[in-house]
Amino acid sequence: MSRTPLFDRLVDDAAVFPPGLAPLDVAVREHLDRRTQPYAGHIGTLLVPATDVVELARLASLDERTAAQPLEVGLVVRPGSPVHPLVEAAGLLRDDARVVLTGVELGWSTDWRSVLELDVPVVVEVGTGADQQTGLDDIAAAVDADADVIAKFRTGATPSWPWPDEHALGGFLDAVILHGLSFKLTGGLHHAVRGRYGTEQQHGLLNVLVATHEALGGAEAPELAQILAQSSAELLAERVSRLTAVDAARVRASFTACGCCGVLDPLVELAALGLIAEHPHLDR
Repeated sequence: MSRTPLFDRLVDDAAVFPPGLAPLDVAVREHLDRRTQPYAGHIGTLLVPATDVVELARLASLDERTAAQPLEVGLVVRPGSPVHPLVEAAGLLRDDARVVLTGVELGWSTDWRSVLELDVPVVVEVGTGADQQTGLDDIAAAVDADADVIAKFRTGATPSWPWPDEHALGGFLDAVILHGLSFKLTGGLHHAVRGRYGTEQQHGLLNVLVATHEALGGAEAPELAQILAQSSAELLAERVSRLTAVDAARVRASFTACGCCGVLDPLVELAALGLIAEHPHLDR
């Protein structure tokens, strides 16, 4: 049984980021193309480095499709980067009729709150261990003060970030939900199900959805790790199919999106499992 609302706008388009590294003009064109192609209803915003904002605005102005329906964009700076360029980049789009800024993303630091002046949704990436606890505490305090902020965690490896296994990811899910925060994930979620792809282990999107549901029901990190390690597509698909509409809404209120440089990769696999339609109703 399809639970399509569970997957609505679930995968943000991170085509320009590693390992995809699509040229910006290609990423913009293909993202606009996908608004009228299969899986359109399951694709979220286009994620773009804040440093590319001028070129982004130029490309949007040259595509006639953005006159009728602006390009939805999230601006990103990597953890460890200065915050001020993100504030400046967002300001450049404030009066741009061709681009809608859906939010900004950055790593947690002691000065991350300067982006709150932008009055757009903010996504703050946290690390592991004590840094994660400090970051989540800080984000929760901002949310308590009515800021529109969610947490982010990186599920894929980078040269400076080792792949977080099921225990690390399960610990994050446990912690973020105990803090009462919504979250998104980035990097590594190219597949529907946990497994070894090529030479690397990768997390599965269905695993995360099921684990989020269980965490909201009170499951703790060890049990979440078991779910995240599950490699049976049939079992995970069956568990997702049992979710009610209320369950699905609650899961997605918590797990808001994931960024993927191959935006269609997990969607094609979800369709093969019968969980979404290859040609969903286009309501965007």
